[in-house]
Amino acid sequence: MSKQPSPSMDQWLAEAKTHADAKKVGMYLVHNGTVRETAKAMVRNGATDTQPVTGMYFSYDAAKVEQAIAQARTCDGIYYVRVWLNEGDLALQDDIMYVLIGGDTRPHVIDALQQLVGQIKNECVVESELHA
Repeated sequence: MSKQPSPSMDQWLAEAKTHADAKKVGMYLVHNGTVRETAKAMVRNGATDTQPVTGMYFSYDAAKVEQAIAQARTCDGIYYVRVWLNEGDLALQDDIMYVLIGGDTRPHVIDALQQLVGQIKNECVVESELHA
């Protein structure tokens, strides 16, 4: 597996705005996860004994991702969902994922984005940080 070229958000948004339900959408939100230098254990748990991250190995279960997307599409007020995940050996600042959610109101879109990204990160992917 090798890393994939990142998608264009301008293109994604243009395509979303031609979708059959586009006239129902009042807001789009994009999540762009990238490889950061600070270890997950430090950011999430306050660990102080971590080494800087130099890269990451990233993979995912496509079937589980599709299930998560299908579930997000059933959220109240959500009319558009698109996900792209990278894979393989990633360097600092490489894109890990993009998630685009379109819905009727800000609360619905924020809730759906939070739920979908959380589900992908917690149930669908394997991330292995690389250290010097």
